[in-house]
Amino acid sequence: MELQQMRYVLAVAETANFTRAAERCHVVQSALSHQIKRLEHELGAELFARTSRRVRLTPAGEAFLPAARQCLEAADRAAAEAAATVGEVRGRLSVGVIPTVAAVDVPAALRDLRRRHPQVRVALRTGASDDLTAEVANGRLDVAFLGLPSSSRPTGVQSHELARDHLVAVLARDHPLADGGQLDLADLSAEPFVDFPYGSAGRAQTDHAFAHAKLTRDVAFEVTDAALMAQVIRHGLAIGFLPSAYLQRAPELRGLAAITVTNAPSRVEYVVWGSPGPSPATVAFLATIGLQPTPE
Repeated sequence: MELQQMRYVLAVAETANFTRAAERCHVVQSALSHQIKRLEHELGAELFARTSRRVRLTPAGEAFLPAARQCLEAADRAAAEAAATVGEVRGRLSVGVIPTVAAVDVPAALRDLRRRHPQVRVALRTGASDDLTAEVANGRLDVAFLGLPSSSRPTGVQSHELARDHLVAVLARDHPLADGGQLDLADLSAEPFVDFPYGSAGRAQTDHAFAHAKLTRDVAFEVTDAALMAQVIRHGLAIGFLPSAYLQRAPELRGLAAITVTNAPSRVEYVVWGSPGPSPATVAFLATIGLQPTPE
């Protein structure tokens, strides 16, 4: 069994097409198909069910894929570790960010990383803080930027606190409360709200503040994206809370009213990475934002 055969299997599984898989792997389709057939013969089981219209994993293929992916990741990590001993940083870096990250300019940090280490390949994705933390903990992400309630801390990962911030109320410019100056949560509790999904870290920040103030509210709209939240607010459907630092760098929020709230929700931004032993690419990326992780 060869690593290249595993790469071919992974490519076919991800594209569901032998032709596209061969293009991704920069080989002719016949060579890719031949290598997969050799592997299937060695395993004594077919990995793919092939028809004229589609390709899908068999039960044997489903069982084979997770361990094959782990082998490839381990091989890539071994090559990166060896290269790092002679000062060359390469390999794959997977970064997760919440949509409202504000403490770090992540694209600028990635630009600096690529200037110094052009052989690093980057996968960037957005998600909710809880999901990103879990993916770092299980090794699917190398680094993630989170926003958590001030009463919470990341668990199962190494972490560094980046910044603390208060949320501000965001309203349509023509909302009756938009020109009322500083507000209190009680002034807002009768309004319909738009917020992140129940149970998420983004939602918990505001839920905790209202519970602490012994107030209830109506979350009439749930969204997973701050830009979509802004559109709901802009059309006068609801009001919301977003971090003040994020508002300063979010063009989709231009034209909305941002109002200071005396007992506003608060959040803490963190960067987290896997434990133990971050990869050379992870160490290099953290260095671009001024961090030097130490082994646990």
